[in-house]
Amino acid sequence: MPDLPAVFYVEDDPSVRLGSTQALQLAGFDVRAFSSAEQVAPHLTPGLQGVLVTDVKLPGIDGLQLLERVRLVDRDIPVILVTGHGDISMAVQAMRSGAYDFLEKPFSPEQLSDVVGRAIEKRSLSLEVDSLRTRLSGLNAIDAKILGRSSAINDLRRVILDIASTNADVLITGETGTGKELIARCLHDHGKRKAGVFAALNCGGMPELLFESEVFGHEAGSFTGAAKRRIGKIEHANGGTLFLDEIETMPASMQVKLLRTLQERQFERLGSNELLPMNCRVIAATKTELLNASPDRPFRSDLYYRLSVVCLHIPPLRDRREDIPALFSHFLMQAASRYERPVPEVTGAAMQQLMSHHWPGNVRELKNAADRMVLGLAVFDRGGDRAMAGWALEEQVAMFERHLIEEAMAAGGGRVAAASELLRIPKKTLYDKLKRHGIATDEYRQG
Repeated sequence: MPDLPAVFYVEDDPSVRLGSTQALQLAGFDVRAFSSAEQVAPHLTPGLQGVLVTDVKLPGIDGLQLLERVRLVDRDIPVILVTGHGDISMAVQAMRSGAYDFLEKPFSPEQLSDVVGRAIEKRSLSLEVDSLRTRLSGLNAIDAKILGRSSAINDLRRVILDIASTNADVLITGETGTGKELIARCLHDHGKRKAGVFAALNCGGMPELLFESEVFGHEAGSFTGAAKRRIGKIEHANGGTLFLDEIETMPASMQVKLLRTLQERQFERLGSNELLPMNCRVIAATKTELLNASPDRPFRSDLYYRLSVVCLHIPPLRDRREDIPALFSHFLMQAASRYERPVPEVTGAAMQQLMSHHWPGNVRELKNAADRMVLGLAVFDRGGDRAMAGWALEEQVAMFERHLIEEAMAAGGGRVAAASELLRIPKKTLYDKLKRHGIATDEYRQG
């Protein structure tokens, strides 16, 4: 259970402040007492885990002015005003201006605890709603980019949302065509650096001198052909994200320089002695096992551990075949729009072939298959047919059955009763099949 919001209590009279603080503490509240509005003001920030109780008459900024400031910072922070006798009309006006409630002096400890308790409940609820809204917004946005219902993809989306707002460097691993740059962009788009630049650089096939200039930049005259200063990717990504794809191909000398830069968070342009701050998150991607790199192209273990503060692995498509129908349907619609062709119907036999294929090119290969289908071309060559033929009949039937069940569950809004009617099988039979295929739904998990 998360901690309850704190009570920020402002009262300039020391004896009243002490008595009220003790009363609230005895009632179980976390109290932080202040003698002036100026003292409490720095603590009143957006999303404050707390409520404010303040006397109206204070030296300097008074309670009404403090209320106005709180409303500008976060309109949902409950503010309770403490007024003197005869100030009821002023208190009513303050409530019209956004105060949560008011207490008239003198008040009992029970009155104070009661109104504070209600304000705490209101704040807790509003914070919970805000958190849920933010989470759902992030989920909806990332679901539209990273498609799939497999447990591996669900876990991947969850981790991305959990770490996106941090500055931790990330290493993404996965076979060719699994979507490593897409994952990197999602980390950027859902993090606090999303307003900054996403600078991508492929480390493969680039001469060493050009590579150093591309990453760190150079000064005019630093080498032949350097007619003017060039800003490198690190500097260009200031406040944003630097994405280094195919990091396994980075030259050995550049690995040393990158390691030093990551450690010190400073760098120099080529031909310069001026140290510049590095203010970007680094996300690297590789399709190989870096610590088991080939002897002719070794990868430094110290750089590996520096980059892999967080490791994200994207499983190959053959290990998450349940995602193929949704991905293929998405790519079909994209291709139909791009080529201005109608969306073709995917027959059961075609889907069985898609589910049975080995997909060595992963999602990229699946996208190409969708393009070919929209263009009216053969989806697979003979190699694809041979791959399908290698699957046992039982495996092909199980894969196709899973696809049909997932489609029925989606059409039935995730309700087992509706899906069983669509499939024309008893609910108990469907529950057994859901369990056997590892298909999770909210209703199934509750059962």
